Amino acid sequence: MGQRRGGLIAAYLLVLGLIAASAAFVFGVEGDTPRIADRAAAAAPVTTGSLPVPPKVLPPEPAPPEPPPLKPALFRGFAPAELRALIEVTEEGQRLPRVSPSGWMPWIAYARRFDPAGPPARVGVLMINLGASEKLMRRAIDELPGEVSLAFLAATPDLPRWLREAREHGHEAYLMLPVEDPNGPAERGLRPLQASAEPAENLRRLRAAMARGAGYVGFVIASAGPVSQSESAVRPLLKEIADRGLAVIEINPTPATAAVHRLTVELGTGYARTADVLDYKLADGGVAGNLDRLVAWAGETAPEQPPRHGFGVMQPDDEAIDALLAWFRRRPERPAASFVPIIGHFECRDACMARMRAQPAQLRP
Repeated sequence: MGQRRGGLIAAYLLVLGLIAASAAFVFGVEGDTPRIADRAAAAAPVTTGSLPVPPKVLPPEPAPPEPPPLKPALFRGFAPAELRALIEVTEEGQRLPRVSPSGWMPWIAYARRFDPAGPPARVGVLMINLGASEKLMRRAIDELPGEVSLAFLAATPDLPRWLREAREHGHEAYLMLPVEDPNGPAERGLRPLQASAEPAENLRRLRAAMARGAGYVGFVIASAGPVSQSESAVRPLLKEIADRGLAVIEINPTPATAAVHRLTVELGTGYARTADVLDYKLADGGVAGNLDRLVAWAGETAPEQPPRHGFGVMQPDDEAIDALLAWFRRRPERPAASFVPIIGHFECRDACMARMRAQPAQLRP
């Protein structure tokens, strides 16, 4: 009987020990606390008196920065119907530029955009007479910065393709006015404009040149020759150019009061003029030296003096292209003048502005 009582007491004590051990395991009472108790305590809210303290809330992660705004397209975008409206198809099948019924003029519609927030002084480069050499034309389109504007001979073979590729590479495009010039390149397949020709015949020849391609801003008159110096010869030509919403660039060392300038003011078309030939062989420093002088002149400031702007022209040859590329590579990060396409050098006087105000969208950069 005594042995049985002793066995019961021992079993009773064993059960109590198991209960105590279980309590220590679960609640962490005395001794080393197992890791599961640590995790349970960490997950449980801390209490002070009878009020629970909520767990610490981490601040939300900052939102990622917004992407920078997209730069505007280099050229204005038009619906296919509006682009078709910029072309007139004549009874003879010629496709000629025109002012669209909604008022868009090709010289604005096809111009290259540029950032107006740069330095107010502006310089630019126009490469003229492209088309005689496919190799040089390819180099000019592919390698030169898009801010360099390009002027093609109207008789260039497969001209629509070259105009399209120039635009795809960011270049503003022009056509050379095919005037009679014994010192200029020959325009195969096109009869030149002549001071001695009848006005109707010159208009026919001009329209033949206009119809060679599409998407160009206007015409370049490369020298002060017999046509441009004769008001009776040049007036009907400039009126046709103005009526079709195209612009005029004149390369002319004579004062800007010449006939071409006066007629563009009267007829209300965009006009730009330069006397700077950047690849003039006898100039000190060549292309680079001439560009440096142009930038220095444009960057000069004086009280109450409006910002200056000017551009130069150059012929397409390997030496000139190499020199221009080298000049661009060494340009400072903060130049004294913005380098912009030739549209940034046009003037638009009263009659021209009156035409643009009829279509306010053309006034936006």
